[in-house]
Amino acid sequence: MAGRIKVINDPGELVSIFHASDSDVKRKLLIDLSTSWITMPTIAEKYGQEGKRALLYLDKIKMLESQWITTGNGPEKAYHTFYNNVQINLMGTMTELADIIFATNLSEEKLEEYENQLIEMMNDTEGVFLGEASEKLGISQTFLRGIVKRSSILQIKGFKIEKVIPD
Repeated sequence: MAGRIKVINDPGELVSIFHASDSDVKRKLLIDLSTSWITMPTIAEKYGQEGKRALLYLDKIKMLESQWITTGNGPEKAYHTFYNNVQINLMGTMTELADIIFATNLSEEKLEEYENQLIEMMNDTEGVFLGEASEKLGISQTFLRGIVKRSSILQIKGFKIEKVIPD
């Protein structure tokens, strides 16, 4: 069975895919999620806080599906990868590629600085436009998209950057 295929057409999506397993914990969790259904308590026990954050990130980038299962503790939500395969099909300029690679390898501290600046720009509104944020930060929109794709607390909706609101 071929299963579902995640098709990557946008260079910014590469950041999400690479960041999904950029630590040993994330890599092992992603492998576990691709082979079985796992509940949050199991993830917390096996992988700790980093595993819980990784699960939320995978959910944010829409790599997971969930279902309720019955356990000894009653019904619990279980997670599994939505896709079995990834197909990368894109073309971009060398500048875009450089921005994507840089966003992928950005330190956690620098990522947090950008996240804080973007949240400050939102000023408790419904978000900030990509073009406006790019201009204020003095960075390309490709790099900005990479930052947001990598972030666990920000997302792109249409032409705006907004805070992630957990389910």
